[in-house]
Amino acid sequence: MRISSLLALASLAVLAGCGSSATWGWYVIDPTTAAGWTNIKFLISGMGDTILISVVAAVISIVLGLLVALPGLSEKRGWRIVNRVYVELIRAIPLLPMLFWVFYGLPIIFRSMGLNVPIDPFWGAIITLALSDSAFTAEIYRAGIQSIAKGQREAAQTVGLSYAQTMRYVILPQAIRRILPPLANQFIYIVKMSAFASVIGMQELTRRANELVVTEYRPLEIYTLLILEYLILVLLISAGVRWLERRMGSDERS
Repeated sequence: MRISSLLALASLAVLAGCGSSATWGWYVIDPTTAAGWTNIKFLISGMGDTILISVVAAVISIVLGLLVALPGLSEKRGWRIVNRVYVELIRAIPLLPMLFWVFYGLPIIFRSMGLNVPIDPFWGAIITLALSDSAFTAEIYRAGIQSIAKGQREAAQTVGLSYAQTMRYVILPQAIRRILPPLANQFIYIVKMSAFASVIGMQELTRRANELVVTEYRPLEIYTLLILEYLILVLLISAGVRWLERRMGSDERS
C-alpha cells in the first residue's frame, strides 16, 4: 500500500475520532478549565528535571568523551586499544539495560567493596546518559581533531608548544567549531533518551505523563501534549545551536 493511501486512512481515522466524544477527551488538557489547567501544570512541572538531567549529563559526556578520544589519537597502540574497547563496549549496550545496571547493579558492586554509595534516580539517569553518550562524543572528537591539518600541529611544536598547549590553543578551538553540529545532535539525543529515567522513578516529563494517564485514562491526549513538550525543547535547542554556530563561525554560510 502506498504511503499516500496510508496517510489518507490515518486522516479518515482522525476525522472519525473527532466526531465521537467517546474517543476524544481533550478536556483533560483544556487550559480553559480548572482541571485541564491543573493537568497541564502537572505535566510541565517535569520539564525542569528533564532539562537538568540532560544538561548535567551532556556536560559530563563532553568532558568524558574528550578524555576517551585522546588515547585513540595516541601513537601508542596500547592507548588506542583502550579507546577502542571503551567505545565499542559502551556503544553496544542498549540504554535501558545500562540504566538498570547502573541503578540496581552499581550499589551492589559498591557494597561488595565496603562502600555505602546509594544511587538515586536522578544520578542514576545522569550516569547512564553520560556513559552512553560519551562513546559517541569520543568518536565525534576524534573525527574533528583528525580533520585538522597535521601541519598546524607541527607548526605549534616548532614554536615550542607542548602537546597539551597545542591541543588547547591550536587544535581543539578549531575542532570544536567543526564538531559543534554533531555535538548538538548528541545533546538532543540525551534530551530524548532522558525519558527512560521514568522507569526508575525520576519525576521528569514522561513519568509525569504516565502518572496522569493512570488517573485520567486519556493516553492519546496526554501523550500528544508530552510529544509537543519534547518538540518545543528540541526546537529551542536547535535555535540556540544555530545562534552559537553563527557566533563561533561554524556556519560557513554566514
